[in-house]
Amino acid sequence: MPLARPRLRPLRRLRGPRSLAGQLFAMQVVLVAVVVAGCVVFAYVSADRQAAATARRQVTAAACAVADSPAVVAAARSADPTAALQPYASRLERDAGVNFVVVMAPDGTRWTHPEPSAVGAKYLGHTGPALRGEVFAETYRGVLGPSVRVVAPVRDPARGGRIIALVSSGITVETISAELRDQVLALVAVAAAALVLGGAGTYVINARLRRHTHGMNAAELSRMHDYHHAALHAVREGLLMLDGRRRVALINDGGRELLGLSGEVVGRSVAGLGLPEALTEALAAPGPRVDELHLTAERVLVVNSAPVWRGEHRGSVVTLRDHTELQSLSGELDSVRGFAEALRSQAHEAANRLHTVVSLIELGRAEEAVEFATAELELAQALTDQVVGAVAEPVLAALLLGKAAQANEHGVELTLTPDSRIDDGLLPPGLPARDLVTVLGNLVDNAIDAAAPTQEHGAADPPPQVRVTARAVAGELLLCVADNGPGVADGAAEEVFRRGWSTKPNTLSTLNAKAATATAAGAATAGAARGLGLALVQQAVRRNGGTITLDRAPEGGARFTVRLPLHARVTV
Repeated sequence: MPLARPRLRPLRRLRGPRSLAGQLFAMQVVLVAVVVAGCVVFAYVSADRQAAATARRQVTAAACAVADSPAVVAAARSADPTAALQPYASRLERDAGVNFVVVMAPDGTRWTHPEPSAVGAKYLGHTGPALRGEVFAETYRGVLGPSVRVVAPVRDPARGGRIIALVSSGITVETISAELRDQVLALVAVAAAALVLGGAGTYVINARLRRHTHGMNAAELSRMHDYHHAALHAVREGLLMLDGRRRVALINDGGRELLGLSGEVVGRSVAGLGLPEALTEALAAPGPRVDELHLTAERVLVVNSAPVWRGEHRGSVVTLRDHTELQSLSGELDSVRGFAEALRSQAHEAANRLHTVVSLIELGRAEEAVEFATAELELAQALTDQVVGAVAEPVLAALLLGKAAQANEHGVELTLTPDSRIDDGLLPPGLPARDLVTVLGNLVDNAIDAAAPTQEHGAADPPPQVRVTARAVAGELLLCVADNGPGVADGAAEEVFRRGWSTKPNTLSTLNAKAATATAAGAATAGAARGLGLALVQQAVRRNGGTITLDRAPEGGARFTVRLPLHARVTV
């Protein structure tokens, strides 16, 4: 007999934790329900007590009014009190809103009652306190059922205040309950409406919260916050988030370091961070920015920004990358390229001289060939001896020799002043050679370009010349580069160090257009060539705690003077 296969129950889909919005909705619904239920219970208890107290005051007033009535005293003296008091009691029951008004003899025999059959019978209830002259209240079951009643004595003034009758007035518990039931029904209706409105409002609010939290629960939000915080402070690139009013909403450690910010930054306006004007404008711009180069006091930054839109401009997200190191490497590459160009120039000149010597020998004029070769060697050796003898620092010496050959190719004479002197080992380790190459190389290049002869240069004009001074004096390294070119216009001494300033054809707008389409490295190289060189010079000088000044040279051109402390702490 084959065994019956067990029936497999379908697996229930495992549901994750309810979303934060769902949890809040459930909690708020329960909270609203509990609050409404508590209010209903409180209102019911309060209404019950209030109804009982109101009924007690009402029957007390009715009983005391009947007991003090002269007509009741007169009827109690008569031979037939019922005939006079029954119509009076019935009318008073209707007017006072009570269920019964019973006037009785001191022994409890009823003279009046809403039920005619009960007239003449004994009163059901306590009368002892009333016979002692007290007005008291009690809840007692009588002919009409349980009731809240008050018993008051009727005194005869003519007999010295003797008690000649008793008055009992009451309202049945059923009547009080009926009034309370009507109040409770109205209260329940109001509570139900409040519950519906509260639930609807809670649903709308939580639906909006669900959209904002993307349906995630509290654990997921907490985990996302931890990841967000860790990622924010782990990346080396700077991240800056601005709100719609151009205020800092968020910034990571990399952004603080790259922008040189300290203290409390969140909530401050971009314009109040003390950044360069061009960088401030780029950060506050509403449109996107792609790979824009900007300079701070010590860094070269590549800025990218993207606006945040959701029906309106909510702010922008800005990323910052540090290209100071890349720019320094690009400067070194430019220097190496300059050295290669200088070697090419020297090789070209050497080839010309060699051809000249060979031709003279072929013509049989060996003495003139020897004389020509000796003169050329002496001239070249004199320049080398002058540079190497004055500047023992190998990097600077190599740079000056290369720039001298480059200047000679452009028709410019580069000379080293006689007072130049830098011994080997004088420069401290904290003063990087690359910064010296950046400073001196850019200044010499600008001077050569400024002094280079033009088509208007005549024979009577002085020969183009660049003078370089490099010496150590009073604990400082002094680098001075002067030319006899057209110079810098008055009032532009500060502008020349601004990124984008150049006397060459490319303007700042052209540079930005190139930077927007080029790679970061290519843009940095283009910036160094057009409008970025002097800005980098100033940045390198500041980074090493030095100063740079611009004035007019005795020859009429521009003179840049750089002073770098040899024992100062280098800033980073």
